[in-house]
Amino acid sequence: MKMAEMSSAYFIEALASKAPVPGGGGAAAMGGAIGMALSNMVGNLTVGKKKYAAVEDEVKTLLEEGSAIIEALKNLVDQDAEVFEPLSKAYGLPKDTPEQAAYKEEVMERCSMEACSVPLEIMRKSYAGIKIHEKMGQVGSRLAISDIGCGVVFLKAALISGQLNVMINLGAIKNEKFLEETAAEMKRLAEDGCRIADQTLAAVIEKLA
Repeated sequence: MKMAEMSSAYFIEALASKAPVPGGGGAAAMGGAIGMALSNMVGNLTVGKKKYAAVEDEVKTLLEEGSAIIEALKNLVDQDAEVFEPLSKAYGLPKDTPEQAAYKEEVMERCSMEACSVPLEIMRKSYAGIKIHEKMGQVGSRLAISDIGCGVVFLKAALISGQLNVMINLGAIKNEKFLEETAAEMKRLAEDGCRIADQTLAAVIEKLA
C-alpha cells in the first residue's frame, strides 16, 4: 500500500515510530498535499456561484493546477521513502580499507544526490501551490477565506521542511556544480515562497478582521 493511501491514524503512528520511513520528507509532502486540498475546497465552493461567475473559468484553471499538485505531492510521499532506503544502506557500508572508504564515499554521494531530488521537488510543488493560494485568495469565495490562510500555512511548512531535508543530504556531496545549483534553487524557492505565503496570510487576516 502507498503511504499516501494509508489511514491518517496509521500514517501518524508509522511517522512516530523508529522506522526510517516515513520521515520528515514524507511528512512535508503529505502536509503540502493537505494544504493544497484546502485551496481546492475554496475553489469548489466558488464554482457555480452567480456572485463569482466572472472568475469561474480562472477558478476552474486553478482547480486543475491544484489537483495536479495534490497528486504529485501524494506520490512524493512514497518517492521520499524510495530514495532514502539506498542512502540508509550506504551508511552501513564498511570503510576499513582505502578501497572500501573510497567506494563508500562514491555511493554516499550518489545516494545523497538522489535523496536531495525528492525534497527539492517537494519545494517546487509547494511553491507552485503557494502561488495558487495567492490567486485563489483574491478570486475565491470570501466565505471560505480562512481556509486559504490555513492552506498556505501548510504549504509554507512543507516548503521549509523540504528545504531542511535537502540541506541534511548535502554534507556527503562534493560535486560543486550540483551543490551550487541546488543551493541557488533552494534559496530562491524558500525566499520567494515564504514571502508570497506571508503576504497571502496577511491578506487573509486583513479580510477576516
